[in-house]
Amino acid sequence: MSRKGLLEEFNKIGTDPAGGAVMAPKALHRLVKIYDLTPRQANIIKQEMLGKGGDAAVARGVVDASVEKTDVLLMGTEKQYRALIKKLRMQPFKLADLAGELEELLKNLGRRPPRELDCRGKKLPLGERTLVMGILNVTPDSFSDGGRYNNVEAAVARAHRMVEEGADIIDLGGESTRPGHKPVSVEEELERVIPVLEILVREIDVPISIDTTKAPVAQRALEVGAHMINDQWSLRADPDMASVVARYRVPLVMMHNQHHTVYRDLIGDMVQFFRESIAMAEEAGIPRENIIIDPGIGLGKDFEQNLELMRRLRELGCLGLPVLLGTSRKSMIGKVLDLPADQRVEGTAATVALGIAHGADIVRVHDVKEMVRVARMTDAMVRR
Repeated sequence: MSRKGLLEEFNKIGTDPAGGAVMAPKALHRLVKIYDLTPRQANIIKQEMLGKGGDAAVARGVVDASVEKTDVLLMGTEKQYRALIKKLRMQPFKLADLAGELEELLKNLGRRPPRELDCRGKKLPLGERTLVMGILNVTPDSFSDGGRYNNVEAAVARAHRMVEEGADIIDLGGESTRPGHKPVSVEEELERVIPVLEILVREIDVPISIDTTKAPVAQRALEVGAHMINDQWSLRADPDMASVVARYRVPLVMMHNQHHTVYRDLIGDMVQFFRESIAMAEEAGIPRENIIIDPGIGLGKDFEQNLELMRRLRELGCLGLPVLLGTSRKSMIGKVLDLPADQRVEGTAATVALGIAHGADIVRVHDVKEMVRVARMTDAMVRR
Protein backbone atom coordinates (compact mmCIF):
# COMPACT_ATOMS: atom_id res chain seq x y z
CA MET A 1 0.00 0.00 0.00
CA SER A 2 1.28 3.49 -0.82
CA ARG A 3 2.08 5.99 1.94
CA LYS A 4 -0.94 8.05 0.91
CA GLY A 5 -3.20 5.01 1.07
CA LEU A 6 -1.80 4.04 4.47
CA LEU A 7 -2.46 7.53 5.83
CA GLU A 8 -6.01 7.35 4.49
CA GLU A 9 -6.54 4.05 6.31
CA PHE A 10 -5.16 5.53 9.55
CA ASN A 11 -7.53 8.46 9.19
CA LYS A 12 -10.47 6.19 8.41
CA ILE A 13 -10.10 4.21 11.65
CA GLY A 14 -9.21 7.27 13.72
CA THR A 15 -5.60 6.31 14.51
CA ASP A 16 -2.69 8.73 14.77
CA PRO A 17 -0.23 7.84 11.96
CA ALA A 18 2.68 8.90 14.19
CA GLY A 19 2.44 5.49 15.82
CA GLY A 20 1.47 3.86 19.08
CA ALA A 21 3.54 6.22 21.22
CA VAL A 22 1.40 9.24 20.26
CA MET A 23 -2.26 8.44 19.80
CA ALA A 24 -5.20 10.79 19.74
CA PRO A 25 -8.07 10.10 22.15
CA LYS A 26 -10.29 9.24 19.21
CA ALA A 27 -8.03 6.23 18.48
CA LEU A 28 -9.13 4.44 21.63
CA HIS A 29 -11.20 1.38 20.70
CA ARG A 30 -14.18 0.52 22.85
CA LEU A 31 -16.20 -2.68 23.10
CA VAL A 32 -19.96 -2.23 23.42
CA LYS A 33 -22.44 -5.07 23.83
CA ILE A 34 -26.11 -4.44 23.01
CA TYR A 35 -28.68 -6.92 24.30
CA ASP A 36 -32.07 -8.18 23.17
CA LEU A 37 -32.25 -6.87 19.63
CA THR A 38 -34.42 -8.26 16.87
CA PRO A 39 -32.45 -9.93 14.07
CA ARG A 40 -33.37 -7.03 11.77
CA GLN A 41 -32.05 -4.43 14.23
CA ALA A 42 -28.90 -6.45 14.81
CA ASN A 43 -28.14 -6.88 11.11
CA ILE A 44 -28.60 -3.18 10.38
CA ILE A 45 -26.31 -2.22 13.26
CA LYS A 46 -23.72 -4.77 12.18
CA GLN A 47 -23.68 -3.64 8.56
CA GLU A 48 -23.55 0.03 9.48
CA MET A 49 -20.68 -0.50 11.91
CA LEU A 50 -18.72 -2.54 9.38
CA GLY A 51 -19.35 0.17 6.84
CA LYS A 52 -17.76 2.72 9.17
CA GLY A 53 -14.58 0.65 9.47
CA GLY A 54 -15.44 -0.83 12.86
CA ASP A 55 -16.18 -4.42 13.73
CA ALA A 56 -19.32 -6.21 14.84
CA ALA A 57 -20.38 -9.72 15.82
CA VAL A 58 -23.92 -11.04 16.22
CA ALA A 59 -24.93 -13.82 18.62
CA ARG A 60 -28.31 -15.40 18.11
CA GLY A 61 -30.57 -17.00 20.69
CA VAL A 62 -34.17 -17.47 21.73
CA VAL A 63 -35.24 -15.67 24.90
CA ASP A 64 -38.75 -17.11 24.95
CA ALA A 65 -40.91 -19.30 22.78
CA SER A 66 -42.33 -16.50 20.65
CA VAL A 67 -39.69 -13.81 20.19
CA GLU A 68 -36.21 -14.36 18.82
CA LYS A 69 -33.62 -12.07 20.34
CA THR A 70 -29.99 -11.50 19.59
CA ASP A 71 -27.03 -9.55 20.95
CA VAL A 72 -24.45 -7.49 19.10
CA LEU A 73 -20.86 -6.90 20.14
CA LEU A 74 -19.35 -3.76 18.60
CA MET A 75 -15.76 -2.57 18.51
CA GLY A 76 -14.64 0.76 17.20
CA THR A 77 -13.20 4.18 17.84
CA GLU A 78 -15.25 7.12 19.05
CA LYS A 79 -15.16 8.49 15.50
CA GLN A 80 -16.70 5.28 14.19
CA TYR A 81 -19.36 5.21 16.91
CA ARG A 82 -20.27 8.84 16.16
CA ALA A 83 -20.72 7.95 12.50
CA LEU A 84 -22.83 4.92 13.48
CA ILE A 85 -25.02 7.05 15.75
CA LYS A 86 -25.61 9.57 12.97
CA LYS A 87 -26.68 6.79 10.62
CA LEU A 88 -28.93 5.02 13.15
CA ARG A 89 -30.85 8.25 13.79
CA MET A 90 -32.17 7.96 10.25
CA GLN A 91 -33.19 4.31 10.56
CA PRO A 92 -36.62 2.80 11.43
CA PHE A 93 -37.24 -0.14 13.81
CA LYS A 94 -36.59 1.99 16.94
CA LEU A 95 -32.93 2.33 16.05
CA ALA A 96 -33.14 6.10 16.55
CA ASP A 97 -33.81 5.44 20.25
CA LEU A 98 -30.79 3.16 20.38
CA ALA A 99 -28.69 5.92 18.80
CA GLY A 100 -29.58 8.16 21.73
CA GLU A 101 -28.53 5.48 24.21
CA LEU A 102 -25.21 4.98 22.43
CA GLU A 103 -24.57 8.72 22.48
CA GLU A 104 -25.22 8.83 26.22
CA LEU A 105 -22.87 5.88 26.67
CA LEU A 106 -20.03 7.66 24.88
CA LYS A 107 -20.60 10.74 27.00
CA ASN A 108 -20.50 8.69 30.21
CA LEU A 109 -17.32 6.88 29.23
CA GLY A 110 -15.43 10.15 29.00
CA ARG A 111 -13.41 11.41 31.94
CA ARG A 112 -15.73 12.91 34.55
CA PRO A 113 -14.45 16.27 35.80
CA PRO A 114 -14.11 16.69 39.58
CA ARG A 115 -17.16 18.15 41.29
CA GLU A 116 -18.64 18.64 44.73
CA LEU A 117 -21.19 16.33 46.30
CA ASP A 118 -23.55 18.48 48.34
CA CYS A 119 -24.58 16.70 51.55
CA ARG A 120 -27.00 19.28 52.96
CA GLY A 121 -24.35 21.97 52.98
CA LYS A 122 -21.40 19.71 53.74
CA LYS A 123 -19.39 19.49 50.50
CA LEU A 124 -17.34 16.47 49.47
CA PRO A 125 -14.83 16.58 46.57
CA LEU A 126 -15.73 13.88 44.05
CA GLY A 127 -13.02 12.97 41.58
CA GLU A 128 -10.14 14.86 43.18
CA ARG A 129 -9.31 11.99 45.53
CA THR A 130 -10.92 8.82 46.79
CA LEU A 131 -13.38 9.42 49.61
CA VAL A 132 -13.35 7.05 52.58
CA MET A 133 -16.63 6.06 54.24
CA GLY A 134 -16.22 4.62 57.73
CA ILE A 135 -18.61 1.85 58.76
CA LEU A 136 -20.43 2.28 62.08
CA ASN A 137 -22.68 -0.68 62.82
CA VAL A 138 -24.89 -0.28 65.89
CA THR A 139 -26.11 -3.86 65.59
CA PRO A 140 -25.53 -7.01 67.63
CA ASP A 141 -25.18 -9.25 64.56
CA SER A 142 -22.98 -7.50 61.98
CA PHE A 143 -20.72 -10.06 60.27
CA SER A 144 -17.51 -8.28 61.28
CA ASP A 145 -18.00 -6.10 64.35
CA GLY A 146 -21.44 -7.04 65.63
CA GLY A 147 -22.00 -5.94 69.22
CA ARG A 148 -18.83 -3.82 69.55
CA TYR A 149 -20.60 -0.50 69.06
CA ASN A 150 -24.23 -1.23 69.90
CA ASN A 151 -24.34 1.21 72.81
CA VAL A 152 -24.40 4.96 72.35
CA GLU A 153 -21.13 5.80 74.09
CA ALA A 154 -19.08 3.19 72.21
CA ALA A 155 -20.65 4.16 68.86
CA VAL A 156 -19.99 7.88 69.31
CA ALA A 157 -16.41 7.23 70.41
CA ARG A 158 -15.86 5.03 67.37
CA ALA A 159 -17.22 7.73 65.05
CA HIS A 160 -14.85 10.32 66.52
CA ARG A 161 -11.95 7.90 66.11
CA MET A 162 -12.75 7.26 62.44
CA VAL A 163 -12.93 10.99 61.71
CA GLU A 164 -9.54 11.46 63.39
CA GLU A 165 -8.19 8.67 61.18
CA GLY A 166 -9.38 10.43 58.03
CA ALA A 167 -12.94 9.27 57.31
CA ASP A 168 -14.82 11.60 54.95
CA ILE A 169 -18.23 10.07 55.73
CA ILE A 170 -19.63 8.00 58.62
CA ASP A 171 -22.12 5.34 57.52
CA LEU A 172 -24.43 4.55 60.43
CA GLY A 173 -26.48 1.35 60.24
CA GLY A 174 -28.94 -0.27 62.61
CA GLU A 175 -29.67 -3.48 60.72
CA SER A 176 -27.19 -6.06 59.52
CA THR A 177 -27.04 -6.42 55.75
CA ARG A 178 -25.08 -9.65 55.63
CA PRO A 179 -26.67 -12.50 53.64
CA GLY A 180 -29.11 -14.40 55.83
CA HIS A 181 -29.44 -11.59 58.38
CA LYS A 182 -32.51 -11.42 60.62
CA PRO A 183 -34.72 -8.45 59.66
CA VAL A 184 -35.59 -5.94 62.39
CA SER A 185 -38.67 -3.76 62.75
CA VAL A 186 -38.74 -0.04 61.99
CA GLU A 187 -39.10 0.67 65.71
CA GLU A 188 -36.08 -1.42 66.68
CA GLU A 189 -33.90 0.06 63.94
CA LEU A 190 -34.86 3.58 65.05
CA GLU A 191 -34.07 2.73 68.68
CA ARG A 192 -30.57 1.68 67.62
CA VAL A 193 -29.80 4.52 65.22
CA ILE A 194 -31.45 7.74 66.39
CA PRO A 195 -29.79 8.15 69.83
CA VAL A 196 -26.37 7.84 68.19
CA LEU A 197 -27.30 10.07 65.27
CA GLU A 198 -28.58 12.84 67.54
CA ILE A 199 -25.12 13.12 69.09
CA LEU A 200 -23.15 12.67 65.88
CA VAL A 201 -24.87 15.51 64.00
CA ARG A 202 -23.84 17.83 66.84
CA GLU A 203 -20.29 16.59 67.36
CA ILE A 204 -19.07 15.29 63.99
CA ASP A 205 -18.03 17.60 61.15
CA VAL A 206 -18.25 15.08 58.30
CA PRO A 207 -21.50 13.97 56.65
CA ILE A 208 -23.46 11.16 58.32
CA SER A 209 -24.95 8.54 56.01
CA ILE A 210 -27.78 6.28 57.15
CA ASP A 211 -27.60 2.68 55.95
CA THR A 212 -31.24 1.61 55.70
CA THR A 213 -33.82 0.19 53.31
CA LYS A 214 -36.81 1.54 55.25
CA ALA A 215 -38.43 4.87 54.35
CA PRO A 216 -39.64 5.61 57.92
CA VAL A 217 -36.08 5.17 59.24
CA ALA A 218 -34.70 7.39 56.49
CA GLN A 219 -37.42 9.99 57.14
CA ARG A 220 -36.72 10.18 60.87
CA ALA A 221 -32.95 10.21 60.39
CA LEU A 222 -33.18 13.06 57.90
CA GLU A 223 -35.41 14.99 60.30
CA VAL A 224 -32.72 14.60 62.97
CA GLY A 225 -30.04 15.83 60.56
CA ALA A 226 -28.53 12.94 58.57
CA HIS A 227 -26.86 14.00 55.35
CA MET A 228 -27.30 11.08 52.94
CA ILE A 229 -29.02 7.70 52.55
CA ASN A 230 -27.36 4.38 51.70
CA ASP A 231 -30.02 1.96 50.38
CA GLN A 232 -28.96 -1.67 50.00
CA TRP A 233 -31.95 -2.35 47.74
CA SER A 234 -31.83 0.68 45.43
CA LEU A 235 -35.34 2.00 46.26
CA ARG A 236 -36.92 -1.44 45.70
CA ALA A 237 -37.47 -2.57 49.30
CA ASP A 238 -39.76 0.32 50.26
CA PRO A 239 -41.85 2.17 47.64
CA ASP A 240 -41.77 5.35 49.76
CA MET A 241 -37.98 5.62 49.95
CA ALA A 242 -37.59 7.55 46.68
CA SER A 243 -40.03 10.27 47.70
CA VAL A 244 -38.34 10.67 51.11
CA VAL A 245 -34.89 11.11 49.56
CA ALA A 246 -36.26 13.46 46.91
CA ARG A 247 -37.97 15.63 49.52
CA TYR A 248 -34.74 16.23 51.41
CA ARG A 249 -32.57 16.44 48.25
CA VAL A 250 -29.76 14.40 49.80
CA PRO A 251 -27.26 12.11 48.06
CA LEU A 252 -28.41 8.53 47.63
CA VAL A 253 -26.25 5.42 47.40
CA MET A 254 -28.02 2.66 45.45
CA MET A 255 -26.57 -0.82 45.82
CA HIS A 256 -27.01 -3.69 43.39
CA ASN A 257 -28.65 -6.65 45.11
CA GLN A 258 -30.80 -9.64 44.27
CA HIS A 259 -32.05 -12.83 45.92
CA HIS A 260 -30.17 -15.21 43.60
CA THR A 261 -26.87 -15.47 41.74
CA VAL A 262 -28.16 -16.19 38.22
CA TYR A 263 -26.94 -13.75 35.54
CA ARG A 264 -27.08 -13.70 31.78
CA ASP A 265 -24.12 -11.34 31.78
CA LEU A 266 -22.92 -10.08 35.16
CA ILE A 267 -22.14 -6.46 34.29
CA GLY A 268 -24.83 -6.21 31.64
CA ASP A 269 -27.51 -7.35 34.09
CA MET A 270 -26.19 -4.99 36.77
CA VAL A 271 -26.24 -2.04 34.39
CA GLN A 272 -29.86 -2.80 33.53
CA PHE A 273 -30.71 -3.05 37.24
CA PHE A 274 -29.13 0.34 37.89
CA ARG A 275 -30.83 1.92 34.90
CA GLU A 276 -34.21 0.86 36.24
CA SER A 277 -33.42 2.19 39.72
CA ILE A 278 -32.04 5.44 38.30
CA ALA A 279 -35.27 5.89 36.35
CA MET A 280 -37.26 5.33 39.58
CA ALA A 281 -35.12 7.89 41.37
CA GLU A 282 -35.39 10.54 38.66
CA GLU A 283 -39.12 10.01 38.31
CA ALA A 284 -39.48 10.71 42.04
CA GLY A 285 -37.46 13.91 41.69
CA ILE A 286 -34.01 12.80 42.84
CA PRO A 287 -31.42 14.68 40.74
CA ARG A 288 -29.03 12.44 38.86
CA GLU A 289 -26.08 14.33 40.36
CA ASN A 290 -27.19 13.07 43.79
CA ILE A 291 -27.00 9.38 42.84
CA ILE A 292 -24.07 7.08 43.68
CA ILE A 293 -23.99 3.41 42.69
CA ASP A 294 -22.59 0.50 44.70
CA PRO A 295 -21.95 -2.80 42.86
CA GLY A 296 -22.81 -4.78 45.98
CA ILE A 297 -19.81 -7.05 46.47
CA GLY A 298 -20.96 -10.15 48.34
CA LEU A 299 -24.67 -9.55 47.80
CA GLY A 300 -26.52 -11.54 45.15
CA LYS A 301 -23.19 -12.85 43.84
CA ASP A 302 -21.15 -15.96 44.45
CA PHE A 303 -17.40 -16.11 45.02
CA GLU A 304 -16.39 -16.25 41.34
CA GLN A 305 -18.87 -13.53 40.42
CA ASN A 306 -17.41 -11.23 43.08
CA LEU A 307 -13.93 -11.73 41.63
CA GLU A 308 -15.23 -11.13 38.11
CA LEU A 309 -16.96 -7.97 39.27
CA MET A 310 -13.73 -6.65 40.75
CA ARG A 311 -11.95 -7.29 37.44
CA ARG A 312 -14.72 -5.61 35.42
CA LEU A 313 -15.56 -2.78 37.81
CA ARG A 314 -14.53 -0.10 35.32
CA GLU A 315 -17.36 -1.17 33.00
CA LEU A 316 -19.88 0.43 35.37
CA GLY A 317 -18.46 3.74 34.17
CA CYS A 318 -20.93 3.49 31.28
CA LEU A 319 -23.57 4.88 33.68
CA GLY A 320 -21.60 8.06 34.28
CA LEU A 321 -22.18 7.98 38.04
CA PRO A 322 -19.82 7.89 41.04
CA VAL A 323 -19.09 4.37 42.31
CA LEU A 324 -18.93 3.36 45.96
CA LEU A 325 -17.09 0.10 46.63
CA GLY A 326 -17.67 -1.92 49.79
CA THR A 327 -15.32 -4.89 50.03
CA SER A 328 -14.13 -4.44 53.61
CA ARG A 329 -13.46 -7.77 55.38
CA LYS A 330 -15.97 -9.59 53.16
CA SER A 331 -16.17 -13.34 52.60
CA MET A 332 -14.54 -13.08 49.17
CA ILE A 333 -11.35 -12.07 50.98
CA GLY A 334 -11.81 -14.72 53.64
CA LYS A 335 -12.14 -17.47 51.03
CA VAL A 336 -8.99 -16.42 49.18
CA LEU A 337 -6.85 -15.98 52.30
CA ASP A 338 -8.59 -18.48 54.58
CA LEU A 339 -8.80 -15.87 57.34
CA PRO A 340 -11.53 -14.75 59.77
CA ALA A 341 -13.16 -11.33 59.38
CA ASP A 342 -10.90 -9.55 61.88
CA GLN A 343 -7.74 -10.61 60.00
CA ARG A 344 -8.63 -9.37 56.52
CA VAL A 345 -6.98 -5.93 56.55
CA GLU A 346 -4.36 -6.78 53.93
CA GLY A 347 -6.92 -8.46 51.70
CA THR A 348 -9.19 -5.45 52.04
CA ALA A 349 -6.26 -3.19 51.12
CA ALA A 350 -5.73 -5.14 47.88
CA THR A 351 -9.39 -4.78 46.90
CA VAL A 352 -9.41 -1.08 47.78
CA ALA A 353 -6.32 -0.37 45.67
CA LEU A 354 -7.65 -2.33 42.70
CA GLY A 355 -11.09 -0.75 43.07
CA ILE A 356 -9.64 2.77 42.99
CA ALA A 357 -7.53 1.88 39.95
CA HIS A 358 -10.72 0.64 38.27
CA GLY A 359 -12.72 3.78 38.95
CA ALA A 360 -14.13 3.65 42.50
CA ASP A 361 -14.79 7.14 43.89
CA ILE A 362 -15.69 6.13 47.46
CA VAL A 363 -14.57 3.12 49.51
CA ARG A 364 -16.63 1.89 52.47
CA VAL A 365 -14.36 0.35 55.12
CA HIS A 366 -14.01 -0.77 58.72
CA ASP A 367 -10.27 -0.11 59.06
CA VAL A 368 -10.24 3.62 58.33
CA LYS A 369 -6.66 4.54 59.23
CA GLU A 370 -5.15 1.78 57.11
CA MET A 371 -7.48 2.26 54.13
CA VAL A 372 -6.99 6.04 54.10
CA ARG A 373 -3.28 5.34 53.62
CA VAL A 374 -4.01 2.81 50.87
CA ALA A 375 -6.34 5.26 49.14
CA ARG A 376 -3.86 8.13 49.25
CA MET A 377 -1.05 5.99 47.86
CA THR A 378 -3.26 4.60 45.09
CA ASP A 379 -4.57 8.07 44.25
CA ALA A 380 -1.01 9.31 43.86
CA MET A 381 -0.42 6.64 41.21
CA VAL A 382 -3.71 6.62 39.28
CA ARG A 383 -5.32 10.05 39.63
CA ARG A 384 -2.40 12.16 38.33
